[in-house]
Amino acid sequence: MKKATHHLSLLVLVLCSTVNSIYSQNKKQIKQKPNIVFVITDDQGMGDLGATGNPYVKTPNIDKLYNQAIRFTNYHVSTTCAPSRSAIMSGRHSNRVNVYHTISGRSLLFEDEVILPQILAQNGYTNGLFGKWHLGDNYPFRPIDRGFHEVVRHGGGGIGQGPDYWRNDYFDDTYWHNGQLQKYEGYCTDVFFSEAITFIEDHKDEPFFCYISTNAPHSPYNLPKAYYDQYQGEKYKDLDPRLRRFYGMITNMDDNFKTLVDKLDALKIADNTILIFTTDNGTSAGRGTYNAGLRGGKGSQYDGGHRVPFFIRWPDGQLTGGKDIDNLVAHYDLLPTFVDLLGLDFNPIKPLDGKSLKPLLDDKNADWENRILYMDTQRKQNLIKYKKYTVMDNNWRLVDGDELYNIDKDLAQEQNVIAAHPEVAARLAEGYERWWQSFMDDGVDERYAYIKVGSPYENPSRISAHDLISGKYTPAWHQNGAVEGVTGSGAWKIEFVEDGEYTITLRRFPRESGLGINSKFPAQKEAIVFDKTMPASVKSDFTEAYLFVADLDKTLKIDKDQQEVIFKGKIPAGKYDMEAQLIDKDGHVHPAYYVYIEKL
Repeated sequence: MKKATHHLSLLVLVLCSTVNSIYSQNKKQIKQKPNIVFVITDDQGMGDLGATGNPYVKTPNIDKLYNQAIRFTNYHVSTTCAPSRSAIMSGRHSNRVNVYHTISGRSLLFEDEVILPQILAQNGYTNGLFGKWHLGDNYPFRPIDRGFHEVVRHGGGGIGQGPDYWRNDYFDDTYWHNGQLQKYEGYCTDVFFSEAITFIEDHKDEPFFCYISTNAPHSPYNLPKAYYDQYQGEKYKDLDPRLRRFYGMITNMDDNFKTLVDKLDALKIADNTILIFTTDNGTSAGRGTYNAGLRGGKGSQYDGGHRVPFFIRWPDGQLTGGKDIDNLVAHYDLLPTFVDLLGLDFNPIKPLDGKSLKPLLDDKNADWENRILYMDTQRKQNLIKYKKYTVMDNNWRLVDGDELYNIDKDLAQEQNVIAAHPEVAARLAEGYERWWQSFMDDGVDERYAYIKVGSPYENPSRISAHDLISGKYTPAWHQNGAVEGVTGSGAWKIEFVEDGEYTITLRRFPRESGLGINSKFPAQKEAIVFDKTMPASVKSDFTEAYLFVADLDKTLKIDKDQQEVIFKGKIPAGKYDMEAQLIDKDGHVHPAYYVYIEKL
């Protein structure tokens, strides 16, 4: 019996030793997976870097990366911010995932899309986002709902827009930290990089994805005075004053980029970190001065609107050397590239538009098909066929169906040669028809993204007119729209997830403002650091509030000093169009710029 017990003990020890060995090996393999640091700036085009030939902007640190990295010279994104981000995250074209605008409920990335941070999380990565998200501010669209573990972000598509904290102005702002409001000291870009570096320090011993998505250099071009001062003097006297601010914001970001790279080196993790620098669309301010030879800027269907820098460095993966890859590639190629490079376990439920760039990264002379890619500028409530589009292959650009450019010989797209090459135009036009039909086959023209309220994940929900679906454009999406009391109407797509008693509160200004519906206040004081300031509030004649959702169809009076109007009722679970309005003494209809929905 003692002998049998002895043998059993030995067997247990061997098994434990084997399990521990396997666990240690697996842990080691997980640790050996590369980190990802992905830096994406806002509204910075191909020509807004020293490395791409700009004689004015100071970017020595990104220029250094340019000289160390693999560079995709023919990399294309969408023509505006949210669409680009949705394609990077999903591996699918933005039109397919409900992100073909930056407002009006069409910047909410469909809940059923499986996106990059979710895939990485399922493969053992810890994910952090710092800065701009712009794919939804409410459940289930927030980054904390989509695979990110650590988040510090502003609201909406830019600091000071409707979903953002009231009166944020780039300095000492309040941001959402993992869903809770937190005040930070310092300039926005400095804060986002600082928080990202803290995240990297905390997770240096495990694989991480650090997504640094600056709102800079998006307008307004607010910046620290030290960076404003850098672009004064004789060399810059002929530049537009706002362009000088724009360049100052870029230089501030470049200085932060150096701090980031230095930290990776100090932590001895730089070699096994995939470091990426890119931007989300063409330049917003630089197109009239230096645009790297491209035509157009942000929002344009010409290459200057969507052809942007993309630099990638990974020493342990042999992705170094300052080499160019000139093949036509796009933002939706990045997700399948990460899956391939990192050996991630991922089986797409929906077909991807992108393909892995690993063959090109392994061998820039790899056999690569002459793909046809498509970009367009929608920016409307619903998809519109033939609206501001380009069809691209390695050599040609078909623009709006009636302009054809040989991009190899005519980078600036100045010579329309469609009459000389009708067969090329016909081939590309046929591709566009198939591409557009694929959206119709997916039924995306019939779908909406619904903000979910009454859930344990967000209650109450703070909803702004940024996501109001309106047939006619209204500037109510911005905080200044509330200040100026602009008119507008429409509906929000809201899903009440449970039956229950709810309060629905209509406001002109958000709760953190402490302001009444009819409050007046002076314009924000101007200063050198500010490009634009908040205007004065002079409108004070709102008299009624109206709500229609489910069985609630009611109007209430607004008292002189009232801050909010509260409606209460039982609402069954379901999807609804919700109308919420503030009405002035002349009967003009204004949206409720802020709506709070709470399940009691």
